[in-house]
Amino acid sequence: MYNSNNMNEMLEVIGQVLIRCFVMGVLVLLFWLGALALGGDLAYSVHAKIVPISREQFYVIHYAGGLMTKATVFFLFLFPYLAIRLVIRKR
Repeated sequence: MYNSNNMNEMLEVIGQVLIRCFVMGVLVLLFWLGALALGGDLAYSVHAKIVPISREQFYVIHYAGGLMTKATVFFLFLFPYLAIRLVIRKR
């Protein structure tokens, strides 16, 4: 079994990994938003040549994908990080 000091160190490391993953996930979302905002027409024209898709469907797919990615980043990285910080604070 781990002693209290080792457990705190392990929780600190896990917390650092989680917050870095959260930041990287947010950066991916910002890049996605920027690419869609700046090059949305180009992206649509490229995808429309490959798959017959309307502009509305294209944006709905990206909106849903961004929403799912955001939820995943928050639920898998930010919330566990906050929980670990609360546990460390209580110790």
